[in-house]
Amino acid sequence: MPGERPNELPAGHHSLALGVPASVAPGMLHVLAATGGITFGPKEGRTVLFGRRKPGVHVCVGEDDLRISREHGALTCRGGRWWISTLGRLPLRLPESRLLFRQDEPIPLRSGYTPLFVRGSHERLHLLEVHVQPEDGGRPPADHHAPTRPPRTWHLTSLEKRVVVVLAQRYLLHELHPIPLSWRQVAEHLNEIRPDENWNHKKVERVVTEVRNRLSGNGVSGLTREEVGEPIGNTLNHNLIRELMESTTLVPPDLRVLDHEG
Repeated sequence: MPGERPNELPAGHHSLALGVPASVAPGMLHVLAATGGITFGPKEGRTVLFGRRKPGVHVCVGEDDLRISREHGALTCRGGRWWISTLGRLPLRLPESRLLFRQDEPIPLRSGYTPLFVRGSHERLHLLEVHVQPEDGGRPPADHHAPTRPPRTWHLTSLEKRVVVVLAQRYLLHELHPIPLSWRQVAEHLNEIRPDENWNHKKVERVVTEVRNRLSGNGVSGLTREEVGEPIGNTLNHNLIRELMESTTLVPPDLRVLDHEG
């Protein structure tokens, strides 16, 4: 493809929800899918294509899913902002459950992190992560020699992570008013993707309760019945999910565990 060659992001690059280098210029665009991604600087009229047709697009999404269009969407720099548009038949799903269809006008992306989703064949969910570097005025003063402050993430076993990702999938999908799945819904979903593990609602509850108790013992508030009071409802699990997401222990690429094909 003609024009400036982008900086490539390899497959397996960490989620853009974990941040990008603070040294990049304002308006810098990062785009990442499971197969890798790119970084492009802002330039009036520049268009970044994504879709199934490799290598005819800048970022390949759903390369083995025929429901994903060869050119499924575009990110275009116009008026100092990046705009997202849908080119394929299936809509793009934006945060707060907003659907962007091919016939819709492009919409501007906000600064920072935005996950985009496309639902393909057999309920497969394809994620495209986008990050637009904000203007300098939105950042604290530079301190080039200070060590990086990593987020305080929490250790989860592979089994615990699988359970809480299923529990929190509506949050990771950035739905408008997400709520945790019920114990039974989590068990049913786990039995679909891991049929040999024989999940039931009691087993799910034990795993999640252990994670809540461990984080509560390490100073996280709002995870016990005594702190929250009655009626409990979904409050304990809601608070748990918020902590796991705000600490970047859970990020949208973790949704890949929901893929039946692994």
